[in-house]
Amino acid sequence: MADHHADKIQAAIASNAAATSALVASWRRSSNLHRLDPADRGPARYLTELELGRARQRVEPLIRAAQPSLDRLYLAVGGVGCCVLLADREGVPVERRGAPADDKTFHSWGLWAGSVWNEESQGTNGIGTCLVEQRALTIHRDQHFHTRNTGLSCTTAPIYDHQGDLVAALDVSSCRADLTEAFVNIISVAVVDAARRIEAENFKLAFPKARILLAPVADKGSGALIAVDGDDLVVGATRSARLALGITQKCFDKPMLAADLLGWAEKGAEVLAQAERGVLQRALARADGNVSAAAQALGISRATLHRKLNRLDVPRSH
Repeated sequence: MADHHADKIQAAIASNAAATSALVASWRRSSNLHRLDPADRGPARYLTELELGRARQRVEPLIRAAQPSLDRLYLAVGGVGCCVLLADREGVPVERRGAPADDKTFHSWGLWAGSVWNEESQGTNGIGTCLVEQRALTIHRDQHFHTRNTGLSCTTAPIYDHQGDLVAALDVSSCRADLTEAFVNIISVAVVDAARRIEAENFKLAFPKARILLAPVADKGSGALIAVDGDDLVVGATRSARLALGITQKCFDKPMLAADLLGWAEKGAEVLAQAERGVLQRALARADGNVSAAAQALGISRATLHRKLNRLDVPRSH
């Protein structure tokens, strides 16, 4: 069996398939770039406790942001013999969810915190290949490079930080032989959804004082978010927003108005009127609609406030 798997991979690498197949291209990287042997059955490599602690510390804010989504994803897939892994950009799982009854099995496969799943160490695999190709994918059983991993099915999605940089990978892995392709497809949808929720939560934590807006893009579920400060200047954007709106890191070197970026820009007089209208509406809201109290808060007379409200057609209840 091991010889058959190794022969299949070597034959694919020797062919021209790498030009048209992302999987064969990964096999070729594993063999030619990383000098790995597909027949290798050596055990998975683990970081020391100290090394794992340092790895966790480097992505601690992300781990904190990911907790609810990891729990939710595990509730969806844990009952069918899957474990959930959050790996850093080096391919090392730093957070894990799994059933205690399966711990011994998953540990023997290396599906554990502190194991090393980059392509350089493990060849083609869910976590490592996802990090290299920066896309969601599934590496199913004999698509793995190493023979020792051909019993696994791994579905992984990349996670980007608040600056749009690749920072982690979210993985659901199973070693069940009866895992069907249809269920793998369902897992894939759940993993991508969870990865985007983690990105969104991490983005919100990175800009705690900003307003978070959903960018008007075709794919409403893409996680295209922007952070806007009190002056309506854009101070942050997720990777999806950057790609959709053409935002580069250099764009943040100078003030960037949210209205301009989102196509909401108006003429100068309209901008001033809209800003003044917003101030008056907020003052009325804080005063529970009481015009006298709102005028006092704004430092103007009641008559002056009434004139402004009439001019700008601001509704009021008192």
